[in-house]
Amino acid sequence: MSTHTESSLPPNGLLFVASDVDAADEADFNRWYDREHVEERVRIPGFLSGARYLSRDGGRKYLGLYRTESLAAFTTPDYRQAFERQTPWSVANLGRMRDPMRRVCAMQAVTGFGSGSQIVVLPLPGAAGGDALIARARRAGADLAESDGFVQSYLLVPDTGLSTPLPRESTENRQLAPIFMVEASTAQAAQALRGRAASAFKASPSDAWLFELGWKLNAADLR
Repeated sequence: MSTHTESSLPPNGLLFVASDVDAADEADFNRWYDREHVEERVRIPGFLSGARYLSRDGGRKYLGLYRTESLAAFTTPDYRQAFERQTPWSVANLGRMRDPMRRVCAMQAVTGFGSGSQIVVLPLPGAAGGDALIARARRAGADLAESDGFVQSYLLVPDTGLSTPLPRESTENRQLAPIFMVEASTAQAAQALRGRAASAFKASPSDAWLFELGWKLNAADLR
């Protein structure tokens, strides 16, 4: 597996939104996400893609990942308007999210190319941030890239100012911890990579969550 060479350009941004939802609300929640919310976000200038995932093991049941050209995409008038002027359907479903988790992150230490159907999400609540953690994530990615089924890995570094909480997100003891992500091509590969990623950061495999891709929309798909 060849590895991605990081450029001097600003890192991509990534909006990470995880939540549960009551069973009675799931049908409308998923309809809203699939028919309005993902497309609405991906149409914002500076957004590259939006993808929905379903938990296979651990974490909240639903995860949305929105990749952007840079963190600057979250500071534009277009984004502020979309964030501050939600549709009634959005307001209703944002209020239905249980135990939501919203993070706006810089994507650092990117290794590999493409998108996998499976992802490993490893929160690093006790990790010291900064260049040392980025270097560690880069080393971990290079090691994981030798494994069958590896697609891509990266470190998500939350931006404190941009990671404002969702309506029902608890702010008590809220930690904006880095997150190490691994994308894989198969569930079997993701399971193996989960253990190796946890070992690289001296964490337990049970600390890492496994998600499966539902669908993805690229900005280039929109006309």
